[in-house]
Amino acid sequence: METPEIHVEELKKDEEFLANIKRLEVECKEEQSIAKGYQLLDAQLIIEAPEEEINEIFTFIVNAAFDLLAEKLSTTAVFNMEDEEDIAAARAIYEHGIQRYSENDLKGAKEIFLILSHSVGKNSLKDAMLLHAAVAIAKVNFDDFIEQYVDVSKVEESDPLAFFIQTFTKSIPDMFAQFEKEVAVAREEIRVFADSQV
Repeated sequence: METPEIHVEELKKDEEFLANIKRLEVECKEEQSIAKGYQLLDAQLIIEAPEEEINEIFTFIVNAAFDLLAEKLSTTAVFNMEDEEDIAAARAIYEHGIQRYSENDLKGAKEIFLILSHSVGKNSLKDAMLLHAAVAIAKVNFDDFIEQYVDVSKVEESDPLAFFIQTFTKSIPDMFAQFEKEVAVAREEIRVFADSQV
């Protein structure tokens, strides 16, 4: 299915589209909604809004996501991966982790992936995040991770969790076997963290 071509200049003058952006801005701030923050970010990216506006929205998304994470951790709750707001928060934290990873901050990326593995309420995603952490512990750089271990052809674009890398060149159990030592380290770090919360 081909996506219709978006005419940026027309959208910039489209009063209904611009009114929707304004409404999203208000709702996003009033509700402190990360999901609406992403909708606003997408709309602003489409019309090529100024970089400082894009950065402002992105900063809001990341800060709100980490606030929600702190709240979840303090109550030992997990992200409900059926809930739009929780998905958006986990996505923002994950994207922050991926950014750290792509900038070769392996320790920072590993910690974010471990926290996500601990705090997402979906086992397949927990395992995928644990594998991300193990690969970072193994000091595999980001480009090699993507080229050697990720299978993008299996991604279901309609999946609300498609933003998270969960499809690999081998099954998760086989990947865990390949990175057995690092997976054990990652699991131990999560256990220590979980025990410290009690």
